[in-house]
Amino acid sequence: MIRLRSLRARLLVGILVPVAILIVINSVSLYRQSLAAATTAYDRTLLASAKTIGEQLDVTGYDDQARLRSVVPYSALEAFEADNQSRMFYRVSALDGEMVSGFAELPFWRGQLPSRPPYAALVDFYDAIFRDQPVRVAVLLQPVASAQGRAMAVVQVAETLELRQTLARKLLLDTLWRQLVLMAVVALVTVYVVERTTRSVRNLGEAIEAREPDDLSPIDAPDAPRELRPLVDATTRVMGRLKRLVEHQKRFVRDSAHQLRTPLAVLKAQVQSAQRGDIPAPQALAEINQTVDRATLLANQMLSLAKVEQLRQQPESGAEDLSSAVRQVALDLSPLVADKMLDFELIVPPTPVRVQAHRWMLQELTRNLLHNAIKHTPEHGLLEVRVELERRAVRLRIRNDGAGIPDELRQRLFTPFASGELKGGSGLGLAICREIVLALGGRLELIDRDTDGHTVGLDAVVTLALAPQNDLEHGTTAH
Repeated sequence: MIRLRSLRARLLVGILVPVAILIVINSVSLYRQSLAAATTAYDRTLLASAKTIGEQLDVTGYDDQARLRSVVPYSALEAFEADNQSRMFYRVSALDGEMVSGFAELPFWRGQLPSRPPYAALVDFYDAIFRDQPVRVAVLLQPVASAQGRAMAVVQVAETLELRQTLARKLLLDTLWRQLVLMAVVALVTVYVVERTTRSVRNLGEAIEAREPDDLSPIDAPDAPRELRPLVDATTRVMGRLKRLVEHQKRFVRDSAHQLRTPLAVLKAQVQSAQRGDIPAPQALAEINQTVDRATLLANQMLSLAKVEQLRQQPESGAEDLSSAVRQVALDLSPLVADKMLDFELIVPPTPVRVQAHRWMLQELTRNLLHNAIKHTPEHGLLEVRVELERRAVRLRIRNDGAGIPDELRQRLFTPFASGELKGGSGLGLAICREIVLALGGRLELIDRDTDGHTVGLDAVVTLALAPQNDLEHGTTAH
């Protein structure tokens, strides 16, 4: 089966094929109707011939003793022979088949009259073969009466079919060429309409093709047909996502080049200083190791920031258990907690808390927030991680005893490479958290805890929507 890939070809085939079928059906029907009308007209001529012969009959005697006599010469039928294209033959007989006059080889009629004859006469029509030629025969039962007698005559008039066949061919040819002209007109009109209709599609394609390679602005097609609007709108949305992705990649490359340049330059200076012997080797190695750690942290966090945008562009993920992700991260960072001898408490519900997210996102979000909390909590301080359930949402609350955040710094902390420390921070941790929360449709807040007007700690609170299939029971337990 041929698969039509062109929209124009599909439209043309979808329109012209049904029209062609209808024209063929109409042609056959019209031809049959015309042929039936012509047959009726010529049958009427045969009936007139039979009546003419019947009117020329004479009879002597009554009933079984009646003797019919025909006085019509064959030349009387010449008036009904049209253009010498057909020949007519007749036979006059009694009811018992006894021939009176005409052509004896014309078989006597043995049929029956129709229950509803087409004319106001006792007439029947049938097809037969006479002298090896097909003929059309009209049979008329003609009452004959005179002063000497009364009888019933059977008048048969046969006509060869040359004239009928000529007329049938003419009707067929007339029907065909008219229908062919009609089909040609329909085809031309269809082609014209399809070309006009699909012109907007071609114009839209040409307009998109003519764009610059980096032009991802919305498609401006105010004259596009209503049927094309879903395609135009969907293409515009896709181009918008591509534009954001390209801009993110450009920003990532720019920031990477800018941010990695500094630690690499510092590392080179430290290596050169160590080679010259400006400082003792152990001190030089310690400084180099610290610089490498900072560069590694920066590279990892920048890759994490890029991965958030990559996951944002992917189809929606399945539901993941937030409690499980939080427990896993807390276990991974437990050496840091133990190193600072913190009073650590983890409180999560006993049943899964499912949210619509990639598991990596949940773990990276928890890891950055918890790492920051550990870093800013003083030794022997209190650190609490709690997963709190609400009716249709869940809160991840990380509470520490660290210092609060000044108002002028609070919003700037979510900007990439903005850090609240003079040294030692990359400024990407909270930016990564913010991008993850935005990708999940949630909310991230940094809330100072005050007592008697003094800041005693900081709460990092993430609010996320529960997955539709989550069937949690409200309640928590400590581990």
